[in-house]
Amino acid sequence: MFMHGRILKAGPSPSGRKVRPLVWTMALRSVTALIGGYVAAAVLATLLARLLPIARVEATSWGMILSFPIYAGIALWCFHEHRLSRVTATVWGITIIGGGLLWLLGVRP
Repeated sequence: MFMHGRILKAGPSPSGRKVRPLVWTMALRSVTALIGGYVAAAVLATLLARLLPIARVEATSWGMILSFPIYAGIALWCFHEHRLSRVTATVWGITIIGGGLLWLLGVRP
């Protein structure tokens, strides 16, 4: 196989293939955006539905409707932010703190 005038060998190198740190960074960012963003959006939507002072059915509907742009915003921000540590701390922090608040509030009366 030719690439920019060089011949590349097919198959793994004799010393074994090493995954570059950029691949791990992108993998962690993707997991945080997909899974963490989904959980954070679900927690925020549930918290919103729990705290809105309207009927339970309407509050649940508003929470579900707003969960989609919340999830999209979190996922886009995960790839926009330069520091992976800030991304993981923010997304998983929202998830843990929001889940704790929901646990403390309990079921809506």
